[in-house]
Amino acid sequence: MEINQQCVVGLTWTLKDTLGEELDVLDEPVEFLVGGSDLLAKVEEALQGHEPGDKLDLHLEPEEAFGDYDEQLVFLEPRASFPKELEEGLVFEGSALPKGSHPDIGQNHLYTVTEIYPEHVVLDGNHPLAGIALRLSLKIESVREATEEEIGKGTLGAGFFTAQPQGPGGTMLH
Repeated sequence: MEINQQCVVGLTWTLKDTLGEELDVLDEPVEFLVGGSDLLAKVEEALQGHEPGDKLDLHLEPEEAFGDYDEQLVFLEPRASFPKELEEGLVFEGSALPKGSHPDIGQNHLYTVTEIYPEHVVLDGNHPLAGIALRLSLKIESVREATEEEIGKGTLGAGFFTAQPQGPGGTMLH
């Protein structure tokens, strides 16, 4: 079966920056809904017409991936507002931040603690890969028709390179 709109594709990949540094590797296939909200537009476009076993090498500029780095999404918050066990790499949803946080912080946005100072905490609402050009090597492992339920949801819940909180110490990119 060829990849088309409203199908499910199983992918593995290696993601690198333009200097060749490995950023993420997925060895076990993960399924994504084509025609939904799971994949970046350029990735979805490149997959069209391909079949299981095909390999693709893509170059994604920041505007085709996670956008340019936006300094307006970086906030300096009082350290005293956060718990003592705070660590760099922790991710908070805007609605879960302490009361009294900056009024411009989006309630449905994710913020990563990037630095901790004695008096302040730096929160960054940019995607961890914002502002970075990427090289993506994809392998199509499987293709199947999407169910009506999957199409109705518009996602399989495995959004392409979505920052997922992992607890203290960092995030996972898928």
